[in-house]
Amino acid sequence: MKQQIRHFYLNTRLGYYVLHPFFVLYEQWLQLIPDKALVKRKFRSNMGRELDLENPCTLNEKINFLKIYERHSLLPIAADKYKVRDYIQKTIGEEYLIPLVLHTKNPEEISPENLPDYPVIIKTNHNSSGGIIVKDKSSIDWKTKRKLLAKLLRENHYYSTREWQYKDIEPRIVVEKLLTDSKGNIPDDYKLHCFNGKLVFTQVDLDRHTDHKRNLYDVEWNRIPCKWIYENGEDVPKPSNYPKMKELAEKIAQDFTYVRVDFYSIGASIFFGELTFHSDSGFGRFTPESFDLKLGEMLNVEHVRTTIN
Repeated sequence: MKQQIRHFYLNTRLGYYVLHPFFVLYEQWLQLIPDKALVKRKFRSNMGRELDLENPCTLNEKINFLKIYERHSLLPIAADKYKVRDYIQKTIGEEYLIPLVLHTKNPEEISPENLPDYPVIIKTNHNSSGGIIVKDKSSIDWKTKRKLLAKLLRENHYYSTREWQYKDIEPRIVVEKLLTDSKGNIPDDYKLHCFNGKLVFTQVDLDRHTDHKRNLYDVEWNRIPCKWIYENGEDVPKPSNYPKMKELAEKIAQDFTYVRVDFYSIGASIFFGELTFHSDSGFGRFTPESFDLKLGEMLNVEHVRTTIN
């Protein structure tokens, strides 16, 4: 229901005029709620139990603990889908970056004459709203898309999630070349979850736009027998370049307590997607719940605890 309301607001003129005043009031109300109180409220609503920040044990509890207490100066840079490019270039190399077409703070610059003839994806750098896929720029209603981008630029992802790294990111629009495989499809992406600098498991999402499924694999690419929010899908073969992905992810992960490193794989080539520091905002249910605890036991957050005043 929330996604339907958001789609109505972002993608229709009527939705904007009807809902915008309420969204403004809602954001102003959210700003009055302290971080810890809002996170605890959302955890209770999504997980059906109280959040223990004094003694976090599960993965979801520790993700929320990091949301509240970790203030690493690199996080806002690494979470910025534009600024992270420079960080990735310095950390693992420019060859892993998706080609950048343009970046701008002005939606009016997103027009067919400013875009190439090959497929691109248009997204904002400061939230998790996905992107606008453009395969044929002559078929796009550019006026509507510019209005959508203008709405997204006005959002601050921090107030609804309390993921601190998003709070002061300067919003902008980023246009990148759209990666496709030999059949013209969006390539598979692999989300490598690293704890304290080491890969622990890899998440593979399937059929995200039709019938979303999700599989988890351990470091040896054995299926982890659990569900994380979504039902399991068909087994996914280990990609041939998986050892290289692991090497790159762990190189990036040296700077962070917990990070999800997203890569796209096309043949033997690897392309960097993004970095995520609080997967599913720490509200993703595991089935059975025991895996939330098993994975949580592998993440050490004690060094962050020592910084709490």
